[in-house]
Amino acid sequence: MNTAPPAAPAGTAAPTVNRILAQTRFETGTLLRNGEQLLVALILPAMALVGLAMSQSPSLGPGRRIDLAVPGVLALAVISTAFTGQAISTGFDRRYGVLRLLGVSPLGRGGLLIAKALAVLTIELLQSVVIGGLGLALGWHPQWMGLFAGVLIGLVGTWAFVGLALLLAGTLRAEGVLALANLIWILLLGLGGVIVPRTEMPAGLSHVAALLPSGALGDGLREASIHGRLAVIPLLVLVVWGTVATVLASRTFRWSD
Repeated sequence: MNTAPPAAPAGTAAPTVNRILAQTRFETGTLLRNGEQLLVALILPAMALVGLAMSQSPSLGPGRRIDLAVPGVLALAVISTAFTGQAISTGFDRRYGVLRLLGVSPLGRGGLLIAKALAVLTIELLQSVVIGGLGLALGWHPQWMGLFAGVLIGLVGTWAFVGLALLLAGTLRAEGVLALANLIWILLLGLGGVIVPRTEMPAGLSHVAALLPSGALGDGLREASIHGRLAVIPLLVLVVWGTVATVLASRTFRWSD
């Protein structure tokens, strides 16, 4: 006697979870196959880590140089994926009508946003493995008791930067998103308290960086990695940025040009 469940009727949409996971795999594969995004997400952070470990410039402050460098590079990797990569990919998806088509498909707009978030987290996990493994090979000794604090800071930082990415990608034309996202990445790298700790920056610039999501993310990851503690002020800064960016993006995002 055949006890197998009846097959779904032809034309019936797959379960919601299956649709979201399928879209997540597609989004992740797209990011990994894109040479420019792969360069920004993995190759440049890895090169930055090796360069910082092998040189004495710029100054990273007191302490073992590799211990200061790794959390900064991890912060850079989060910004690369959650902000730059998502802004550019979403901007061009909107331009070519992909967002509009997927938004009215069985996946739905909510499913699409969840899939994009899961794809970002998947890439960040890969980045953490690559950069963390490279850091350990170069002599990095993190405080493992700060792992939970680091993960929390990373997740809230991801939320903030994805919100900013959607705000940018949902309001500007794709070419403008491409130019501005890359420019912001460069500015945050040099002046945002990401690689170079705020303690090594001029006083005025240090105060500004403390209020930026990049500076808060860098400070939070360094505090977790070096001292094994949760940095409350940087966490609150990231929560404010995430909340404001999410509210503004939800009100201004356009699903098609």
